[in-house]
Amino acid sequence: MTNWFVNNASYVLYLAFFMGAVVFSFMINVLFLRFFKTLGIRNQADGTVIRWGALSKPSVGGITFYILFLLSIACYSILFVPGKELYQIGFVGLLLACASGFIIGLADDAYDTKPVLKFGIQFLSGVILISTGIYINIFSSMILNYLITIIWVVGIMNSINMLDNMDGITTIVSIGIVVNTIYRIVHHNDITNMHLLVLMGVLASLIAFLKFNWHPSKMYMGDTGSQFLGVFLATMGIVYFWNDPYTPGTVATGKLVTATLMTFILPILDTTVVVINRLSKKQSPFVGGKDHTTHSLAYLGLSDRQVAWVFIALAFCSFSLNIMMEEFLINWSHLLSTMFACYFIFLLGFFFYTTRNKHTKSRQRLHSIKEKTT
Repeated sequence: MTNWFVNNASYVLYLAFFMGAVVFSFMINVLFLRFFKTLGIRNQADGTVIRWGALSKPSVGGITFYILFLLSIACYSILFVPGKELYQIGFVGLLLACASGFIIGLADDAYDTKPVLKFGIQFLSGVILISTGIYINIFSSMILNYLITIIWVVGIMNSINMLDNMDGITTIVSIGIVVNTIYRIVHHNDITNMHLLVLMGVLASLIAFLKFNWHPSKMYMGDTGSQFLGVFLATMGIVYFWNDPYTPGTVATGKLVTATLMTFILPILDTTVVVINRLSKKQSPFVGGKDHTTHSLAYLGLSDRQVAWVFIALAFCSFSLNIMMEEFLINWSHLLSTMFACYFIFLLGFFFYTTRNKHTKSRQRLHSIKEKTT
């Protein structure tokens, strides 16, 4: 009876915090939209930034994400008895890595930093996590574990950044990843976990921001938001998906990889398609362009809002598959790994086809002509 009361009281605190965080985030975005009109706006004629929409808008949404991230950590020590998380070196690593991502993103929005500097900070974020004990641990060789951790952190930070190319897309994808992580924590009844409150704070900021980022958007999250979200989500991916904290050593590696792939499937798909297409054309995959999975759907005739709804549906599918793995697919097998791999390959093939077929190319040319005449 005592445990029931404690658990339900905790849920009430989480709900109250979440609702308050949504309102607080909404108010901050309203203020930012009114007083910050130029942050993140660059001269498109100089080719310094490539966006799907023709109109320039302030990129201030990411500041709210970081504020709620810090506020959630502060509120944890007020709403709950501080647990061991606050005193672990891994917590310091999370703070430093997220701060690095936020600062380089803010600098890029304000000053348009060099790509090499951004990559250097992304690499540093991975090193910070490794040095504080947060790394992917699936190989017997620590060198391989460290290497895949660096690739993972840099890759997700760039993937989230690259997906911020159409109204609402990165916000939707990030919400999907956060919800999957929250589900995993709650499913294992780890409700006093500090990460849970932080995830709910970030989720609240994303939901409030979506109001302003839904097509036609009033603001973007900018690199400030995408770089912070990239390192934050990459860290949560390491802690809760690559490394199972609840049943360590008992879960098959194939299931860990599959759960991670299903959770991060949208940014992984988009980045894979873009990199393959650009390398096949001998173009740099690190230069902006309008050849993402989102753009291909628009070239096929979908409106910006319809593209967003497609990504919502795909995010929901990923969430459903994760629930299936947690609830029903307890005994993992190579057959299950193959089935989930087929789902990934099917989506990869679909998006790859839509970016390469003639119908898509013709619509792309029409879109380019239309933009030049407006």
